[in-house]
Amino acid sequence: MTEPSPTGPVPGPPRPVPSPGPTQVPPPPESGAPAEDRFADLDERPVAEHVAVYEAEHSRLQRELGTIDQL
Repeated sequence: MTEPSPTGPVPGPPRPVPSPGPTQVPPPPESGAPAEDRFADLDERPVAEHVAVYEAEHSRLQRELGTIDQL
């Protein structure tokens, strides 16, 4: 017969992740600014703030596209 393998450490429960505090997203650049400017400092921001930046741009695009029928 084979020898039983020694038991290793058992992982514990996952640690709670602290929730990010309210993030302050800077005001969006002027509507004529290129998209590159809106995302220029995204790589320097914490990942938790990325969603707010993308949501702000999404809202801006929805507003801009909502006026397309008025042309």
